[in-house]
Amino acid sequence: MEQKLSIYNTLTRTKELFEPIHAPNVGMYVCGPTVYSDAHLGHARHGITFDLLFRYLKHIGYKVRYVRNITDVGHLENDADEGDDKIAKKARLEQLEPMEIVQYYSNRYHKVMDELNTLPPSIEPHASGHIIEQIETIQEILKNGYAYESNGSVYFDVVKYNKDFNYGILSHRNIEEMLNTTRELDGQHEKRSKVDFALWKKASPEHIMRWPSPWSDGFPGWHLECSTMSMKYLGTEFDIHGGGLDLIFPHHECEIAQNTAVEKHQVVKYWMHNNMITMKGQKMARSLGNFITLEQLFSGENELLEKAYSPMTVRFFILQAHYRSTIDFSNEALQAAEKSLERLFEAYNRIDKIQIAETSSAEVRGLRQACYDALNDDMNSAIVIAHLCEAATTINSAIAGNISLTEEDTKELKNIFDTFLFEILGIKNNSSNANNENSEAYSKAVNLLLDIRQKAKENKDWATSDQIRNELTKAGFDIKDGKDGAEWKLK
Repeated sequence: MEQKLSIYNTLTRTKELFEPIHAPNVGMYVCGPTVYSDAHLGHARHGITFDLLFRYLKHIGYKVRYVRNITDVGHLENDADEGDDKIAKKARLEQLEPMEIVQYYSNRYHKVMDELNTLPPSIEPHASGHIIEQIETIQEILKNGYAYESNGSVYFDVVKYNKDFNYGILSHRNIEEMLNTTRELDGQHEKRSKVDFALWKKASPEHIMRWPSPWSDGFPGWHLECSTMSMKYLGTEFDIHGGGLDLIFPHHECEIAQNTAVEKHQVVKYWMHNNMITMKGQKMARSLGNFITLEQLFSGENELLEKAYSPMTVRFFILQAHYRSTIDFSNEALQAAEKSLERLFEAYNRIDKIQIAETSSAEVRGLRQACYDALNDDMNSAIVIAHLCEAATTINSAIAGNISLTEEDTKELKNIFDTFLFEILGIKNNSSNANNENSEAYSKAVNLLLDIRQKAKENKDWATSDQIRNELTKAGFDIKDGKDGAEWKLK
């Protein structure tokens, strides 16, 4: 059965059936990191959300060009085009070249994204590698009358643009309200209006990162890079633009204005945004002291953590919630996710222990389409996981002898896990049995000890039986006795 994806479009605030402009090819642009610090849980949610979309679009037959940028120049300390470039500031503090900062944190970002099992994008352009193209975009906006030069800087004329189009179409903000509520900041005397934003900034003498342009030695505005690079690699009409909810305004609103000022039409068909991760209802932030990097999560080296959590536990924790809902971080929530994921692994690894029956007393056939229906309904990974838990219950009930399953049922259950848990949700089977049972010698050694223990029990040698169990438990094994013998796993 052909699968049709319905996604939530931020631009129209509705769920729409995904009908790509360039079917069967899909162009997808996602705002990537500004690489001046280590990746944190917010980066994880962002990366995993659009990795899920990337995986699912490919799974249902689309050829996807996934572009995710690296911001390595022009992202200033506030959204009013003032302050230091974040990367240049870090470079001065650490007495390094800005591109050393970029390379260092890019490497670390890619490492943790690999550990989270996110697929690499098709193209990962850097803002600093597209200065010429950004200058050309500014020249086009100037030619069309929606920008102006002021003291070597170039600003987008929001008021003039709004007369012809709609500035605020994505965030649903009113420009009159913005004019009344936007505060005046130092250095904004160059602008015609306080809502105007920078396309090019003239560099101060101490500014490290600078390039020659027709207007000054300077650097591009933060919003410009995404407009320029998305259209360079995906064309002037493409399907999906994604990012975090915090980017709707001003970043994505400004992108729409720049795109439309150049092309005179909407460039992006669907805008998708993932929600935030909070802690006790507050957004995670360094300034609030509730900030945890991904490396700290994986190592446990943060005072807010009770233990280390594996990358797959973190991925599963994030996928347990719908991408548009908030996720509140807690140790308890992560530990619950860890247990739930281990239960799925255990069920999957025990499928071959099911005693095959001639007839089935359980309904398995509908699970596959139920998982597809959940994904087609705005990428609802939480419902997919609920269906996988239902499949795990079916497996465990069959092993316990409470229900009967046919060989066809068991193959279907395994295929459901392979398709949805491992391929589409992107979970790697890192359970102890999955890793260690691939080692024949390891499994044989453990099973030999359990065989000796079973013979000791049959001979009523309880001391030996208890000793083997106790020593295996001390070594980190969980031993469960059943009617068909003992089963083991690492705790």
